Amino acid sequence: MVSSTIFTVREAPALDLTPKQIRNTRFSAPTTGVRVNDPDPSLIDRCRAIARVVHPNAAFARTTALRLLGVDIPWQLEDDHAIHIVTPRRGERPQRFAVTPHFCGQKQLDVVDRFGLRITSAPQTWLQLAHRLNRNSLVGLGDAMTRRKNPVTTPGALSFLMRETFKMKGLTLCREAIELIRPGTDSPMETDLRLLMVDAGLPEPLVNVPALDDKGQFLALPDLSYPQLKIAIEYDGDHHRTDPATWRRDVERRQRLEDAGWLIITATADDVIRHPERVIARIRAALER
Repeated sequence: MVSSTIFTVREAPALDLTPKQIRNTRFSAPTTGVRVNDPDPSLIDRCRAIARVVHPNAAFARTTALRLLGVDIPWQLEDDHAIHIVTPRRGERPQRFAVTPHFCGQKQLDVVDRFGLRITSAPQTWLQLAHRLNRNSLVGLGDAMTRRKNPVTTPGALSFLMRETFKMKGLTLCREAIELIRPGTDSPMETDLRLLMVDAGLPEPLVNVPALDDKGQFLALPDLSYPQLKIAIEYDGDHHRTDPATWRRDVERRQRLEDAGWLIITATADDVIRHPERVIARIRAALER
């Protein structure tokens, strides 16, 4: 029987499998000419199977690359579950069932190897998705790639590949967005809140910079802050409310800040998405005071 979870249709006879047997529901066909011994394979296994039957120069790209790299998907692209593959030459594009092919036009793709797969690097993926995003979402994607925990690239790497790319749809937007990317964020909504403040004409706050007391001792790590003015701006997602442990840590952290003379301004999704004028007014009033 099957010695590997993934095999091509041409390899089936060597595995003592007949055409009728490989049509059994216990096998899945991620694309034409290949099978996986799993009726519901993971994204990684689907990509491993597809990699067996596409050109060696092909790389998994766009939202497929983001998922394989473990990067948050911008909300505009969350419903895009296609398997995207990019090649540097038109003739190498796969024309297969359940594969969305793309042509890059660059002599060489910037790729990384993960799970044994060729994947467009985070900078390459950021560039190739630019034409599908607006400025804020492109900045948010850059922030997600350079996040505080487990970053997959750096602003410098994003900027370098952008400068090395001379012709690509969305390149002008990339040049605008790169100036606004800040490493060290923890969530997309933090980025949205920061850009909201900048667009409202407020001074840009610092991102996840430790707040210290008068003796230089660590107090907390505010999402956004104006350290010299002792103003912290915190974004509270639903998990802050529904997770008791997170809620207790928030209360204790904010108590330390308040005891040290800091002013804390809390923003929710409602403030950022539906009523941005409310949080902007609170921050502006705090700065004026």
